This record gives sequence, structure tokens and C-alpha cells, in this order.
Amino acid sequence: MSAPTSRSVTPHIASPTLRTVRLARNGVAATFTLNGLAVGSWFSRVPAVREALDLSAGRLGLLLLAMSVGALLAMPTSGLLAQRFGAARTVTMATVLVAVGLTVAGLGATVAGSFAVVALGLVALGYGSGACDVAMNVEGAAVERRLGRTIMPRFHAGWSLGSVAGAALGAGAARFDVSVGAHLVAVAVVVLTGTALAARTFLPVGTDHSGDPADATPAARRRAQLAAWREPRTLLIGLFVLVAAFTEGAANDWLAVAFIDGRDLSEAAGAAVFAVFVVGMTVGRTAGTVALDRWGRVPVLSGTIGLAVVGAGLAVLAGSGPVAIIGVALWGLGASLGFPVGMSAAADDEAHAAVRVSVVAVIGYTAFLGGPPLLGLIGDEVGTLRALLAVPLLLLPTLLLVPVLRQPHPAGTAPTARPEPSA
Repeated sequence: MSAPTSRSVTPHIASPTLRTVRLARNGVAATFTLNGLAVGSWFSRVPAVREALDLSAGRLGLLLLAMSVGALLAMPTSGLLAQRFGAARTVTMATVLVAVGLTVAGLGATVAGSFAVVALGLVALGYGSGACDVAMNVEGAAVERRLGRTIMPRFHAGWSLGSVAGAALGAGAARFDVSVGAHLVAVAVVVLTGTALAARTFLPVGTDHSGDPADATPAARRRAQLAAWREPRTLLIGLFVLVAAFTEGAANDWLAVAFIDGRDLSEAAGAAVFAVFVVGMTVGRTAGTVALDRWGRVPVLSGTIGLAVVGAGLAVLAGSGPVAIIGVALWGLGASLGFPVGMSAAADDEAHAAVRVSVVAVIGYTAFLGGPPLLGLIGDEVGTLRALLAVPLLLLPTLLLVPVLRQPHPAGTAPTARPEPSA
């Protein structure tokens, strides 16, 4: 089951200095933040796009599906790209697609007024964002190992902060009647320029185990990818990440629209509710690193899943607006750690990190593929707000998968966090 690794060549490559690792840490954090800005900016303008194209809930779900299709198409090959070209080049190439996708989607809604053009832009946005996601998670895991402490959730907190900024910009743009096209084109320029600069600080290829080893042929890389699909632990982590992605993605796709439709809020207020969710995620990902290092993955993830169940239930069922907003915040807090910790768990073995993260991402992003149309169809029957009850119903059985993410410590390796409890 072992795949070819770069261990045979790493002795000839000098270990990166602490300054290099810290620079790479900052570059990875900036990359996550800018990717979050791009995605958050799009989601904050979904209500405006729905109005511009006059879409029903079901049609909107199909439109959102285009972004998920793009991301899912990227996942099977993005790990191989990161191995072949290194994380920095993969991230830069992927962000070019992100910028193109934002531009096409924005102008397609406001200039062309075309469902098909917006969908095409979302496929490009999804493909670029998905490829960037795998590469920056592989790079983040490499930096995390070299720092010797849990930091991956903080990278994802950077993504959430970027989403908060995107939601805030979207709310402001909606308030002052800035067109979707002008807004998203400006965001595309900022994201592409910033990411290209940030990627230049990544760990040198060969020290991050994302670059292509000298003795790895294309056939060997493909065999390593196929081998990862036969590993029970990797597949179970992928299933866990799938539910985590659905928990997060349901809010990204539908929370603003659900509160506008189900609680009679304005577009700007709906964007603000989405911002509350992302703030909750940001707090959880920032504080969660301390909790993970102290108590380990299993108890912390069990607790956060419980928070997400309670929060999503309150967001939908609470009769009081303030209580529902508290529920949104708890939902964000509870959803904060599942995805980043799942990615860290997939990358526990450095030599196989790229292909395993790619496999887990493929499985996880299936939620983004099926989630939007599923919730849209349910929303057509029971309303978009009530449709969000699918989130706690899926989360509860996921508690059974949490032990699979326990940190392994093979002989001769040092843990990046305190040892997991054995029970």
C-alpha cells in the first residue's frame, strides 16, 4: 500500500530555517485569507444575482451547483499538480482561474443577464478555488509540522476572515447599489495580485513534500493516488469532511437567502447574518488551536459538532430574531474545526500528504456538489429556512467518525500536538 515517497532525496535538501518557515506561514495565511475573500464576495452577492436573473430556489440551487462541479473536477488532479509543480505554482495558476471566474460571473449577471454565462464563471471559480484549496492545505500542513504545533485551523480562520471581509464588502456594495459586476471584478484583481505575491514565500520545493521527487514518474504518482483511494482511514476522514463541508457550505450557499425569505430581512441584513456565521467560524478556528493542543482532536471535535447541532436548530426554529442570530453564531463556532482538522488528519503522514488531501477533498467537496441543489429542492417544498434542518440531521451520526481523526504517532516521529487520549 506504500506509495513512492521523496524520502530518498530529502537528505540532500537543506531543512528550511525558522525564518523561512515563518515567512511561509504568513504566506499561507495570506493565501487562505484572499481565497476566502474571493468566495465570500461571491456568496454575499447571491441574493442580488438571484434577483437579477429572476431565479426560483430550485434554479438558484442549480446555478450554485456549477461552482461545486468546477471544484469537484479540480480535486482528482490537484494533488498530482501540487506534487508535480509545487504548492506555490499550483496556487498561483489556480488563482488565475479564480479571478477569471469572478469576473465572468459578475459581468454575466449584470451585463449579459445570462444564467449560462454566470454558470460558466462559477465553474471556473470552483475549479480554481478547489485546486487552490488542496495545494494551500498541503503547504499549510507542511508548515504546521515544521512549527511543531497545531496551526491549520488558524489558516482556515484566515479563510473565514477573508469571507467576513467579503461579506462586509458585499453588504456595503448592496447598500450603496454597487453592481455585482463592478464589485467582483475589483475583488478579482486584489485576490490575484495578493496571492501571486504570497505564494512566493512558500517553502522551497523539496522541503514541503509537495514538489515532484526526482525518482517519481507520472505512473508512480498515479499509483500513489490510486493507493490512497484504498486506505480505510483516508476514506473515513473523507466522509467526515464531507459532512463538515455540508455543514459549512449550507450556510455559505443558503443562510442569507433563507433569512431573507424566512424572516423577511433585507438583502443587506441577510448578508450581515452570513457575516455573523463567518465571525463564529473565525473565533472557533482561532481559539480552537489552543483547545486541540490541550485536549486533542477527538473531544474537541465532539464538542464542536454538538454546538453546530444546537446552533443550526436555533437558527431555523427560534421564534425570536435575536435567539436565531445566537444560533447562527453557535452554528459557525461548531462548524469551525471539522474541515481544517480533517485536512490535517489526511496530511498526518508527510510523504503521502498531497495525494491523501486530494482524496479527502474529492469526497468532501461532494457535499458542495450535492448540497446546493438538494437544499434548493427541499426549499421549494418546505421553504429555504426549514430546509436547513438537514444540517443537524446529518451532523449527529457523524460523531461516530470522530475517533478516526485521532492523531497517530508512528515510531520516530514527533507529534504536532499533545497525544490524543486513548479512549
